[in-house]
Amino acid sequence: MSLIKLHDSLSLRIRPEDIAEQILQVLDGKLSSQERMLLNMAAKGSLKRRWFGYTSMLQKFMEPVGAERVVSKTQEIFLHGDKGFSETDNPLALEAFIKSALPEIHKTFGENDFKQHRLNREERGKKSLTFSRRQYNKRWRLLTRLEKKHRTLINELQKRELQMISKHGLAHQIPQGLFLQDENSACFIAYLTAKLNLRSEFTLKGQQNAYDSIADMLYKRATGRPDYREDNAGGLASMANWWAIAHVYPAVEVLQNISDVQKGILLGKWTSILQQISGRLEELWDSGNYDPETMIVKRGNDSTGWNITAGAWNRARDTWMNLMYAMGTEYILDELCFGKVMRLMAGDLAHWFRISGRGLEANTKVWRQLPYPWEVFSGKAACNRRMVESACIHANVDAEKSGWIAPRYHGIAEYKPTPELVHGVAISNPFLAAVLKKHGYFSGKK
Repeated sequence: MSLIKLHDSLSLRIRPEDIAEQILQVLDGKLSSQERMLLNMAAKGSLKRRWFGYTSMLQKFMEPVGAERVVSKTQEIFLHGDKGFSETDNPLALEAFIKSALPEIHKTFGENDFKQHRLNREERGKKSLTFSRRQYNKRWRLLTRLEKKHRTLINELQKRELQMISKHGLAHQIPQGLFLQDENSACFIAYLTAKLNLRSEFTLKGQQNAYDSIADMLYKRATGRPDYREDNAGGLASMANWWAIAHVYPAVEVLQNISDVQKGILLGKWTSILQQISGRLEELWDSGNYDPETMIVKRGNDSTGWNITAGAWNRARDTWMNLMYAMGTEYILDELCFGKVMRLMAGDLAHWFRISGRGLEANTKVWRQLPYPWEVFSGKAACNRRMVESACIHANVDAEKSGWIAPRYHGIAEYKPTPELVHGVAISNPFLAAVLKKHGYFSGKK
């Protein structure tokens, strides 16, 4: 049961401290004193051990609001259609429900122009519609509204999927059966996913490295490294679940342990994800007035949508890069080397950078010298290793260590407790954080 709870956490935003508490239960009696000490370092901050047992942070990714109200009204006034329909947050089911009601007023799905697509009096007569003009218009507007809600639902679900990818890769897509095959691998995956899912902090120091001392210990337990086995004889898995691990931790050393077929599956999946994201990036870029020179957010910019999509692109690009090296095909970068996408920076954070003497973020200087990734993906522009290296030299950025042309080395960070955040600002007390959030502090609004 505890392993199933760990699998459920892959689609949520459970705090690493609470995952550490669950891992202690899963591996009870199988841990060395050093391993137990490391896990307890995090678990002592779990909600179970807090006397008030409360956090101000949402424990799941933002979910779109379904179409319950509009569906309910449609079921009320339309004679046809599925009266027992309830899957209002399922786009495919919702589309089928809409189409079941369309024939009642002879409306075509997707034709929603009030002036051009409605039937006039003569056309309604030919279709034998007995509704008054007012009743017909009421039904027509309702289905139009429902179709709009359907499009919004699809967009919000796509945004949620991109947010999850930007945080933890494909962890949420690991099937339960695969996840349960090895408990040590499952514990590593669950803890690292929780660390990756942490929200960004408003800071000059950079974000926390998700791969900390606890993650490293769990990874060594899962993979049974020889150097680790010598010091920790008990409870190690005989074989790591490399395929499951590769979904959340696609380091080159992990990818080299999966089969060629599995590498091909991941390469195809991540290339498709890059293609989808590139199209979304282009739409956002064309619809907004972004400043490529500074990437500082301006009024009217969809900063949330852009940053989620940019984060998903960079996560997918990193994995694609790792696959190139794991497969020994890094020579492809000589012809095709996608650039990173810079996130939008809040104006107050940019000001903080300036007054601290740090100036413009160095990677932004590389970004603005290269073709946009969506132009490269569509074939409108070319970008290769030589161009990226030249841009990095010009911006005084190490092309390899920064991940522009090679897999990034992340190192092992010290464990840090999860902060309570209000719009990125760390608050010492969860109750205080909830109060400040409720009253709009640090939101940039009055």
